[in-house]
Amino acid sequence: MAKRSFIGIVEAGEALINKAIDAMRELRVAEDANASAEEVERLRLIADSLYQAVIDFQLIEAKQAPDTIH
Repeated sequence: MAKRSFIGIVEAGEALINKAIDAMRELRVAEDANASAEEVERLRLIADSLYQAVIDFQLIEAKQAPDTIH
């Protein structure tokens, strides 16, 4: 993949990437604050889901769609 197209993929998914990073930060804050196990699990699921969405988006944009979209 050319550098130019890679930059385009990143820019196109920037908002989604930022959401995934924010979700991971929120998870870490909850863990550090000793939040309930249920809250930590909820935040982990959200963060994991957003990171998978970033990966799927980037693969689709690179014309290498995964077999299964999560």
